[in-house]
Amino acid sequence: MTTISTGPVSAAANEKINVGQFICKGRSFGGARFFEFHDQKWFPKYLRDGVTDALQFVLSMGGIYRPIVRVLSKAVEASGAERIVGLCSGGGGPWLWLYQLLRVSNGQSIEVCLSDKYPNVAAFENARRKTGGRITFYPGFVNAAALPRELSGFRTMFTSFHHFTPDEAVAILQNATDDGQGIGVFEAAKRDPLTILLTALILLAGFLTAPFERPFRASRIFWTYVIPVIPLVLFFDGVISCLRAYSKKELSLLAAQVKAENYVWQVGEQSGGLAPITFLIGYPEPRNKIAQPAITSSEPSLVK
Repeated sequence: MTTISTGPVSAAANEKINVGQFICKGRSFGGARFFEFHDQKWFPKYLRDGVTDALQFVLSMGGIYRPIVRVLSKAVEASGAERIVGLCSGGGGPWLWLYQLLRVSNGQSIEVCLSDKYPNVAAFENARRKTGGRITFYPGFVNAAALPRELSGFRTMFTSFHHFTPDEAVAILQNATDDGQGIGVFEAAKRDPLTILLTALILLAGFLTAPFERPFRASRIFWTYVIPVIPLVLFFDGVISCLRAYSKKELSLLAAQVKAENYVWQVGEQSGGLAPITFLIGYPEPRNKIAQPAITSSEPSLVK
């Protein structure tokens, strides 16, 4: 793991950053930008929910993000946060099981609030119910680069940072530092042939797990077995995720563009599971207690 500081030079890459030349490989082909179907505004909600439900189930079943529990626990503790805000949570992300491991790791309970640009409310409700309200959610639209005031806490992004262009990614990191919040980005996707090849397992898992995913949806069965849109989108988007994924060096370059005082960044790769997890973590230094403001906004509030 490498620790870097913000500024014009990345200690990890040991090179000056020319923003104009910072072009991430794998994000376009022949002038056409790669995209994932379930991330598009025009993609039907019932199909998007089916895809995010399946992705959440597959990632949880495989325990993909289990190796980063200790890293995340230390970062949350260092930031002083009393709440974790899951950005781009899709169908709930890994939190149904991850929050339990995190609780054991740091020896204390911490609230987890799920959020998304296109919130899968049924899945979020399921997570809240299964955890006895320890996992809450924000039911409204959430822009990862401009969070509502009441969503303070340590921010996390699982299998989602690659959705954003370099400029958008820097804006997300900048917003966290401007608000004095910690942030952790974790990606299982990687630009290498073996990881891309392994996405074929997602296609198979999409067919095998559909009846067991919760909440149960009749539409999921139809769009999996009658017209297999969900597993095919899972596979296609999985391949594109790998092609769009940021490397450790690129994450260092992104973090080094963020303007912040007394902010610590860590970039690394954690192995120990089915696939190594690339991560970028940042939090304010020295430690500061993050206050949780009362909700007075007219915007959608956290659902508990």
